[in-house]
Amino acid sequence: MTTVVVYKNRTGSYRGFTCMGHAGYAVKGPDILCSSISILVLNTINALEELAGEQFETVSNEETGFIKCDFQGNLQEKSIFLLDAMVYGLEDLSRTYGQKYLQVNFKEV
Repeated sequence: MTTVVVYKNRTGSYRGFTCMGHAGYAVKGPDILCSSISILVLNTINALEELAGEQFETVSNEETGFIKCDFQGNLQEKSIFLLDAMVYGLEDLSRTYGQKYLQVNFKEV
């Protein structure tokens, strides 16, 4: 199962997120769910950096399927839109394939 935890402060601003584990929907390689999760998360990180110019820290481990992204300050409106789109896509995948394979949680920090 893949678990995504989205961190927000008490005012609802994004502070970061983690993505952990492999979905296990199919065997590694042709697992369309795991690939979809990876595309959403990695594309968002790349867009935040290249298109929005945001500063953040990332830690990742490809073998375990772990990635962590911590934001260092207030985000621009376009960055919030990118993160909202990522969360929407992940929640849609969770509804479609089931929480047995993907859980999206929110935590106040």
